[in-house]
Amino acid sequence: MRLAHCSDLHLLSHDGARWVELMNKRWIGAANLLTNRSRHYHVAAFEQMVEDMNAQGIEHVLCTGDVTNLALEQEFQFARERFDRLAGGPEHVTVIPGNHDAYVAEGIEHFASVFDEYHRGDEDWAWPDGERWPIVRVRGELALIGVSTSRATPWFTAYGRVGEAQLERLAKVLADPRLAGKARVVAIHHPPAGKRAQSKIRGLRDHEAFAKVIAEGGADLIVHGHEHRDMTEELAGPGGPVPVRGVASGTYHHDKPERIGRYRIYEIASGQIVGDHVRVWNREHGRFEESERSERG
Repeated sequence: MRLAHCSDLHLLSHDGARWVELMNKRWIGAANLLTNRSRHYHVAAFEQMVEDMNAQGIEHVLCTGDVTNLALEQEFQFARERFDRLAGGPEHVTVIPGNHDAYVAEGIEHFASVFDEYHRGDEDWAWPDGERWPIVRVRGELALIGVSTSRATPWFTAYGRVGEAQLERLAKVLADPRLAGKARVVAIHHPPAGKRAQSKIRGLRDHEAFAKVIAEGGADLIVHGHEHRDMTEELAGPGGPVPVRGVASGTYHHDKPERIGRYRIYEIASGQIVGDHVRVWNREHGRFEESERSERG
């Protein structure tokens, strides 16, 4: 089985946006778009990524957040139209929110509504209290567990938090015998390990509590985005270290090769992660190509 992981797409479209909608924290992001972000993030990259994923025969696609920039409703609609082009459809594509998808409080509602089908857990994994997170989607050998760290934060901050109640539910999922023999992949937006997780401005505020849940329940892989770079860390698990992998932005173009848009494909066999490789955007040729630095098990 092949699982594709992308993140931090920041799909740009502000058609119909009104200035009154920018009269809050969004004005900071809007200024950033005009001076920097719009020059580096390219919708064409994601459109070509979709084509490549469809051609690669990916069984499941995972995006770990930041599909938008300012959490405007039209941005979510614009992004949704492009996700709808993936061959697997919402049943085989999972999208969790990032901090930009909750840039302001109303963004949380927009994401929940527009991307509802893309982060709807399996019926037999519904929570009795009506809460959604974490979501669980079992697809063959894959048990995908989506955790939300997305929340509106004060100006000039971009931190995340899982929250005590969600952590308790996550612990129950990881201990559930129904997932025995499955490759348990935990998806989260903010990095949960390493120095960047500890940042008060951009990190995961309850990374220590998250690490404790993983130490007790374990997982086969934890993937995240947020930092716009490939990252490799680990957290302690009951049977040994659990790999924590971050992926660079899927739509970024930069003069540094390691920052150019990419996505990673994980190979799953017999309920285990047996290898992975990266496909990188070639802007000149308008396609994604195998990276020379790809890793395979």
